[in-house]
Amino acid sequence: MAEEREKRAADYDRASLDRRQFVKVGTTSLGVAGLGACVFGFRYLSPNVLYEPPPIVSVGRPERYAVGSVTLDARFGIFVARVQEGFYALSAVCTHLGCLSNWKADTGEIVCPCHGSTFRRDGTVTSGPAPEPLPWLKVWISDDGNLMVDRSATLPAHSEYVQA
Repeated sequence: MAEEREKRAADYDRASLDRRQFVKVGTTSLGVAGLGACVFGFRYLSPNVLYEPPPIVSVGRPERYAVGSVTLDARFGIFVARVQEGFYALSAVCTHLGCLSNWKADTGEIVCPCHGSTFRRDGTVTSGPAPEPLPWLKVWISDDGNLMVDRSATLPAHSEYVQA
């Protein structure tokens, strides 16, 4: 019985922490928690900026577009169309749920691949769940001869054609 008590006491001494070990474990835990708090505090105080392209974009020289063409510029989410009357630009973002639509040259339609809305080349809705036509965007030719589109300025449909 005495041997068993001594054995238990020896096991207890080996398993228990002395003060020095307790302080080391506590200091390490507090250090890790403090470092985590500093990281989250820095993330909270640092600016969270969303970098977007500017609303006014250059889509190239007018000679680049053939008469009768509709060209998607996916970088900016716009269609640039050239007809006999001149140039116009449409938003390529579907008015239903904001998907990027595509130009189908074989059918002569703008088609939303997500939910099946279809639009004429001038942006009017022909079928599908889209509630409104694609908005026309302001277009002009800059002083250096490039075609410029303002994605933040919408116009009434068929209101403005830009001559090259």
